[in-house]
Amino acid sequence: MKKISLLLVLALTFSCKEKPKEQSTEQLETTEASKEEESEWTVLFDGTSWNGWHVYSGREIEEAWSLQDGAMLLNKISEARKDGERFNMVTDKEYTNFILSIEWMVNSGANSGIMWGVVEDEKYNEPYITGPEIQVLDNVSHPDAKNGTSHQAGALYDMVSPTQDVVKPVGEWNHYLITINHDTNEGSVVLNGTKITEFPVNGDAWDAMVANSKFATWEAFGKYKTGKIALQDHGEPIVIGYRNIKIKEL
Repeated sequence: MKKISLLLVLALTFSCKEKPKEQSTEQLETTEASKEEESEWTVLFDGTSWNGWHVYSGREIEEAWSLQDGAMLLNKISEARKDGERFNMVTDKEYTNFILSIEWMVNSGANSGIMWGVVEDEKYNEPYITGPEIQVLDNVSHPDAKNGTSHQAGALYDMVSPTQDVVKPVGEWNHYLITINHDTNEGSVVLNGTKITEFPVNGDAWDAMVANSKFATWEAFGKYKTGKIALQDHGEPIVIGYRNIKIKEL
């Protein structure tokens, strides 16, 4: 009887150690495709350091920004900011055609923006002098939201309005997928999974949009296809956060 029991135990043991079933060709292809797609993205901010970023004005980042829970937060009311200094964050590297994936959060009354084609030069005292902006805003409480939908979250600021408002309440994280492609002359914003804004990024159609905006007389605005990406410090002492930032160059 004991011998039979021992044989049963051994049989069960070996059956449990059977080789796992091999993945199907379709599963392997899907896995490889996912790995390949992920490898196309470059992390711009991993939540643990300021690597790849600096302040446009050349001041120290820590005077206005802090790292908390994997996010960069503009939440310090420093003496410099009280005196009107802005601490716009810009990438060290320049980009031309890309898809930017970024999460953002605002508190009540906050105003910020994400810009591209930003040129760092002492003759330009702010990133918005050269860089077009995708608006980041508290649509409920900030006064600029009352100036029309082209000033609300997801807009190509003062030029193209979002088709709908799918912004989450203040204090919650939103996700932008921003595409800028000069080769195909296409720009777009996907907010929380919904495409809300589309626009040209160069040529006659772009020039016409600029001519009908507040930037009509700004000589350098939108003139640079290649430039840095900026996160705006609009000057208000309100919490603004960004996290999980990555980019795919096209």
